[in-house]
Amino acid sequence: MSQILCALQDTVLTQVVGNPAPEAPPLADKLMHLGKYFTWLVQLSGITAITYGGGRFAWEKWNGGNLQSPKMIAGAVTGGAVATSAGSIMNMVA
Repeated sequence: MSQILCALQDTVLTQVVGNPAPEAPPLADKLMHLGKYFTWLVQLSGITAITYGGGRFAWEKWNGGNLQSPKMIAGAVTGGAVATSAGSIMNMVA
């Protein structure tokens, strides 16, 4: 009896619902454009942070002060690795 009900339900659902074709959601192109801008912003901020950390490292080395800049550079490299892996994960999911 349950097999008959399952078969009946499957045939009724396929006739009513059909097989819809996938389509992009509204404003998907604008969200992708915004995502590309965000990617460029992340890359630019990473390059700026590494450049600033390198300049500060040279300044601290020249003046003989405490070296805080290696932590800044390590943080920028770690942030870049996280941002890069997040993009790869999102590409695998999408």
